[in-house]
Amino acid sequence: MIRKFLSLMCCLSAPVFAATYELPAEGSNLVGRTQYHAIEKGETLANIAKQYDVGFLSLMAANKGVDPFLPQEDYVLTIPTQIILPQVPREGIVINLAELRLYYFEPEINKVHVFPVGIGRIGRDTPEMETKISQKRPNPTWTPPKSIRKEYLDKGIELPAVVPAGPDNPLGEYALRLAYGHGEYLIHGTNKDFGIGMRVSAGCIRMNPADIEWLFAQVTRGEKVTIIDEPIKVALEPDRSVFVEAHEPLTRSDGSKKNLNVPLELTWWLEEFDLSDSKARAAILAQNGVPVEVVAPSLN
Repeated sequence: MIRKFLSLMCCLSAPVFAATYELPAEGSNLVGRTQYHAIEKGETLANIAKQYDVGFLSLMAANKGVDPFLPQEDYVLTIPTQIILPQVPREGIVINLAELRLYYFEPEINKVHVFPVGIGRIGRDTPEMETKISQKRPNPTWTPPKSIRKEYLDKGIELPAVVPAGPDNPLGEYALRLAYGHGEYLIHGTNKDFGIGMRVSAGCIRMNPADIEWLFAQVTRGEKVTIIDEPIKVALEPDRSVFVEAHEPLTRSDGSKKNLNVPLELTWWLEEFDLSDSKARAAILAQNGVPVEVVAPSLN
């Protein structure tokens, strides 16, 4: 009975909370709510992630120890659909590499849309940047650079100089070119059924086909794009509660990772009110990508 109730609630709520959220009240950084999903026979974490439009690695992080291919039937998963917004201006497109999410802010209608994305694999890291959309390309062709053609050739695959639009094109049906560098970075779709919410690309930002189709229709040339790499996010809420959301830091090409410590601003705040940082440190150590309340609301 409990499993059926949870499944019903998930089905009712998923279309509402999967990607679009009301922007929080002034002074707040929390959006959405955590959802739950009772696993049914034959389901995998990959298809459940797609159902809720969350990243595969994000779902795994929120449910550590669950077999992604043969999860236990009736086990109740935590779906990471409560989110702390990044500490950046709420405008245009914001991509946080550490959490493999893209945010599209529409402050004029008080909305933020959140999507899982694939990013550059180790050795082809997606760079942090502040830039803009320089070009919108429906049905794009793909001109693989020499380095990519060599990679494929080393695997025994000879890529053509230009891959035409169509089902064999890895850019999918829509592409947004960024003005950064020589224009080599894109936000685009995919012709594959995997890789969203993972580090799989040659440096571009990869989206689910339905997500990029929606985003492509919303944005305009010149739209601001900000790409950051912040594995720890903090929300000091108006009721004086504090939440910490920590993600596993990305491994960069040189093998290094960002050190995860309690942010200095949060340390100062806790010290000012003579509060322990033990819960914050535990949340950072867990790296489960889910907002954790580390200070309860004040009753004063």
